Amino acid sequence: DGYESWRHREAIELSDLVQKRLTKLQNPDNCSTARKLLCRLNKGCGYGCQLHHVVYCFIMAYATERTLILNPRLGATDNGRMGEVFQPISDTCIDSNGASHASWPGQSNTQVLTLPIIDSLNPRPPYLPLAIPADLAPRLMKLHGDPIVWWIGQFLKYLLKPTGETQQMLENGKERLGFKKPIVGVHVRRTDKVGTEAAFHSIEEYMTAVDDYYDQLELKTKVEKRRVFVASDDPKVIDETKSKYPHYEVIGDPNVAKMAAVSTRYTDSSLNGIILDIHLLSLSDHLVCTFSSQVCRVAYEIMQTMYPDASGRFRSLDDIYYYGGQNSHNREVVLPHNPTGQDEIQIRPGDLVGVAGNHWNGFSKGKNLRTNQVGLFPSFKVNDKIEVVELPTYPHVQ
Repeated sequence: DGYESWRHREAIELSDLVQKRLTKLQNPDNCSTARKLLCRLNKGCGYGCQLHHVVYCFIMAYATERTLILNPRLGATDNGRMGEVFQPISDTCIDSNGASHASWPGQSNTQVLTLPIIDSLNPRPPYLPLAIPADLAPRLMKLHGDPIVWWIGQFLKYLLKPTGETQQMLENGKERLGFKKPIVGVHVRRTDKVGTEAAFHSIEEYMTAVDDYYDQLELKTKVEKRRVFVASDDPKVIDETKSKYPHYEVIGDPNVAKMAAVSTRYTDSSLNGIILDIHLLSLSDHLVCTFSSQVCRVAYEIMQTMYPDASGRFRSLDDIYYYGGQNSHNREVVLPHNPTGQDEIQIRPGDLVGVAGNHWNGFSKGKNLRTNQVGLFPSFKVNDKIEVVELPTYPHVQ
């Protein structure tokens, strides 16, 4: 019916438009007079968290029509090397010099504004995630199942353009591991979050979701070999998967896993390892991971730039998708529900429910903003409320 070819064409056109706008924003006619937004990469956290910090800064720059200046260049935790791993985010404007300086929010005529980390941002503007721009919203909502993830993915697409050397490293890694399709990407977080921010999940839980994917796929097509790419910060996970699932072709690099452990996480070779892991996870046909992990969410966001709509190509064993420091995540009730147990809350069509999480058993937890009740409700009785905000439309960019 031509729908598939329309989706591919529309996805390319929308992405090209956003990339051209970002290129224009980052390459002003005159850097010495351009309004700038200074983003300090001083957030003491891992690679995925650093990337999300930069994307937040970039969204703020887009919304305020200011050229984004990173200091130091992308990735302070990696011995200053990320600037060499990816292409510069501007060809013409990389310094933070200006006639006037202020901290956020400053004035519209302040030349250089400095941003705090998202958790300290005050006042908080409406265009923080999970909001999408009004001028793109109609097209985006028609094209994509989760527009905010597409929107975040576009900023990562611009930021993570590899240098020639990095591109070669990614291609060599792909070949060395024997990465080919069909393949499910599995990311198993073990070391620093487990026990503090996240629960332990056995490899069996991940592989049950992988089995589900292949069972579905085999209803539609013949699968010669079930293949899985395993990325982890614990090298034992790769061997465990191989021994417990001999009928699978398991690919993964135990050396990368060793380097992803917390003690060695900020070395040059571990940076290459995590970049390769995320690249291969995002190239997979389906992703099984825990959304409590930034690495897993980054891979899912980048995955949106590989397909017209990859919003359904995942299974998270814990959290629903979120963006650290986001504005509230609301869902709109479409079907009524009267509680059948003491943990449940009443909802009526039109109610807004602030979502706290999904229990993955048919129920979600949240707060009914009309009644202020907190509790469980059936997940299928609500729809995501897509937050749409007026942002600059960059009319000079076609």
